Amino acid sequence: MKWVFIFLSLVALAFFAQAKQPNFILFITDDISWDDLGCYGSKVAKTPHLDRMAKEGMLFHGAYLSISSCSPSRCSLITGRYPHNTGASELHTSMPADQPVFPEALQAAGYYTAISGKHHMGKAVNRGFDKVSGGKGPSKSADWVPMLRERPKDKPFFFWFASSDVHRGWALNDKAPLYKPEDIEVPPYLYDGPVTRKDLAEYMHEVSRTDYYMGQLRAELKRQGIEKDTYIIYMTDNGRPFPRSKTRLYDSGIRTPFLIARPGTIAPAETQSLISSIDISATILELAGAKKDKRVQGVSFAPILENPKATVRDYVFAEHNWHVYQAHERMVRWKNWVLIRNAYPHLQNLCMEGDPSHPAGAELWKMHAAGKLNKNQLDIFLKPRPALELYDLSKDPHQLRNLAADKKFAAEISQLIQLLDRWAEDTGDTIPKNPTPNRQTSDGKRFKGWKHGTQPGTERGATKINHPGPVRD
Repeated sequence: MKWVFIFLSLVALAFFAQAKQPNFILFITDDISWDDLGCYGSKVAKTPHLDRMAKEGMLFHGAYLSISSCSPSRCSLITGRYPHNTGASELHTSMPADQPVFPEALQAAGYYTAISGKHHMGKAVNRGFDKVSGGKGPSKSADWVPMLRERPKDKPFFFWFASSDVHRGWALNDKAPLYKPEDIEVPPYLYDGPVTRKDLAEYMHEVSRTDYYMGQLRAELKRQGIEKDTYIIYMTDNGRPFPRSKTRLYDSGIRTPFLIARPGTIAPAETQSLISSIDISATILELAGAKKDKRVQGVSFAPILENPKATVRDYVFAEHNWHVYQAHERMVRWKNWVLIRNAYPHLQNLCMEGDPSHPAGAELWKMHAAGKLNKNQLDIFLKPRPALELYDLSKDPHQLRNLAADKKFAAEISQLIQLLDRWAEDTGDTIPKNPTPNRQTSDGKRFKGWKHGTQPGTERGATKINHPGPVRD
């Protein structure tokens, strides 16, 4: 009888260990392009903690944001919905109170939830968190380790840690290495000059500072003995704050570094499988054993965490809406193909980081006026622009060669246009009749009396539409 009791006790303990709800840390940075980390191939970046995390966990090569714009990206992530379905699809718009907030579902499942650092989503989001902190220090990251230590110990936890690195302006300190301008890699679509190199060097300092805080978090998890109980995720909200990156639908703007680790649960691997930022909520809720709100449009990528060759979606979609400058672009990726459709090809494709108000932008505009740019550096000056752009990422990773006019790819273009049309129809996307205009001229002069116009999807009631659009072939 004694041995039976011991056996049953061991079975019960094993079941309890298996059923124990995991913890989660979502570390979201500001304005980092996917290839600016050492583990993604940067020859300059010093990111040892992230590189080690990539080796110990899973690195995603096909992780995409639903939009490359600060507040809309975060609102999309926390709801699991496309930006035009959230009612907060443009910069500096707050998420309506009737939208789902996935940490609220975690609370209902017994989790302690907290958010610290950059918020930028509006007060309605706060209902999903037991604790809301504005963060501390220049990175807004200095209170993260204390929050880990001071959390309730009788509950699993979810922390949304949002660094203000790498948002302009730069704040150099001793938490990261300083980079020499002459050592910087300059993307082929930027002007390779001293101003741009210095700007990129200071940007890389803040990229490395996010690495420092990741190291602090992982060390604290290990110190508390909960490293194996905790999923930790590293990602960004949009691409680097430079011309042709932030806000844009090229990979430099819309593709995110995405690392996830949980020692003993996630085997070290790299995956090419496609995921979207709208999938993160569905995944965390599944892993937590929490109920997914029916309004979540994303799908769980938990199968990929078990098998890096698994496929949960064949398509990713993304949008570019107003962000200081008027815009309406839509993107679909399928296999190695990317199609971008622009509803306003008569306009320059700008954001503040692409106009002359920041150093790299200013140097680019200066060299354009002097006639010293090559064809790869002219993108933001095109007016009119192509209404359609098609790229083969396997041969053109920087997306510099538009194939949309090549008749050899007519079948691919037709298929991708049909997918975009179907996605727009299913999800209620629209081109507004009264769109939000430019807030300023390209040289930074603000327009008097400016205000937001109609957001995409409003005219079709998209905030009430839950259809996910095409997901699988």
